Amino acid sequence: MSVAQDLATPEDVIFPPGDLYSDEPPLETDLHRLQMTLLIQCLEWLWRSRNDFYASGNITIYYSPRQRKSEDFRGPDFFVVLGTERKARKSWVVWQEGGNYPNLIVELLSDSTAATDKGLKKEIYQNTFRTPEYFWFDTNNLEFAGFVLVAGKYQPLEPNAQGWLWSQQLELYLGIYQEKLRFFTNEGELVPTPEEVAQQETQRAEEEKQRAEQEKQRSDRLAAKLQELGIDPSSI
Repeated sequence: MSVAQDLATPEDVIFPPGDLYSDEPPLETDLHRLQMTLLIQCLEWLWRSRNDFYASGNITIYYSPRQRKSEDFRGPDFFVVLGTERKARKSWVVWQEGGNYPNLIVELLSDSTAATDKGLKKEIYQNTFRTPEYFWFDTNNLEFAGFVLVAGKYQPLEPNAQGWLWSQQLELYLGIYQEKLRFFTNEGELVPTPEEVAQQETQRAEEEKQRAEQEKQRSDRLAAKLQELGIDPSSI
């Protein structure tokens, strides 16, 4: 059910425009900013051929036509909406997006936000957003937890042997790698950033170049040996 359907609306109420700008403060630290960007970049690279999702972070999700700012908008650090158009947005306005809320949310904990992330926000994401999966991660002490919505209540996700948590929504694992929260495929492969992909390609090209040089050196040595024996290498 959409927000517009949920709320009884007097006829004289004037709704705000749908192209609202985000109203979120800057992220608290560089670690938070880098972590948010890392998740967005990795998912967008992995799903580069898809156009049916929206991934963003630290932008406002407006979910009440009345715009009660104290309780009716939130700005998750990272979120993904499935089954929507992949395009740039100023904010996520629920009533302009078919009533759709995020399928997955990740909050980055800090000393000043941890209590809210674990309490009020968790309650809102569970009871109002009905977001199927909710995770939090502390960039300082690496605390990591995840929850799945079961019968309207968040239940803790059980980690695998590597300590990763499975996201059914993304069909990916979330886990800690080099003190960062990263995505892993079902086969256990790290989902790379575009920069890591470029580095891997450069490394493969360099390794191929080295192999070609080594092969040429072996060929040159063989040719020289044959010439010592009075054999024309071109005749072989």
